Amino acid sequence: MKGLNLALGAAGLAAFLLLGEAVPRLGLVKEAYFPPTSEIAGALGDELADSAFWTALGDTLTGWAVGLAVAACAGVVAGVVISVVPYLREATASTIEFLRPIPSVALIPLAVLLYGTELRSVLLLVVYASFWQILIQTLYGVQDVDPVAEETARSYGLGTWARIRYVLWPTALPYVMTGLRLAAAVALILTITAELVIGAPGLGARIAVAQTSQAVPDMYALIVVTGVLGLLINVGARSVERRALAWHQSVRGEVAV
Repeated sequence: MKGLNLALGAAGLAAFLLLGEAVPRLGLVKEAYFPPTSEIAGALGDELADSAFWTALGDTLTGWAVGLAVAACAGVVAGVVISVVPYLREATASTIEFLRPIPSVALIPLAVLLYGTELRSVLLLVVYASFWQILIQTLYGVQDVDPVAEETARSYGLGTWARIRYVLWPTALPYVMTGLRLAAAVALILTITAELVIGAPGLGARIAVAQTSQAVPDMYALIVVTGVLGLLINVGARSVERRALAWHQSVRGEVAV
């Protein structure tokens, strides 16, 4: 079954690439707006041979990784503290619900005013967008702790940190991993967006330069790179999630299927 799925996936990808080659060749769209797959592949080869491309890729991955790491640490710690401290969940609920829906792109003017086109502008947007994904999932995870298990731990004299480690954390971890997986994708989106709009160094800025200079095949080639990068990040996040939750019933069931 797995081999059949891989074959079907490869066939679907091949059909998509052939369609991308045929549509402009047949004149259904102008090649100036949508070049054939072969031209995009050639431009991609040129990009891969350019050292500036790898520098831009490194800048993008740096902004993504640092922003995601900061958001993960802040989101998990804040989620646990808000859930454990009495009445803090109720006191912060309205503030969280007010701040969470604010689109991160709305903070671009603020980021430019504070840091210009530096990496810190990218980090501001990435951390803000990713933080809420992890915080909300952590809050849900802690809320799902079995009250009986909590009371049993208290009756056995476990302190606060022991209860967090042995009762709260195992229950919240699946939620936290889901938040991290979602935040990883959001962080990449915001990194590319910040580079594209602000002009911070990275793949987004390189896409903007290709677009303004009418290098359309190069622009599409860079867009393909961002798509592949997103796919690899998603696969990597799922792999980490499966390893971290190898003991959990959901992962064991997934592996069994």
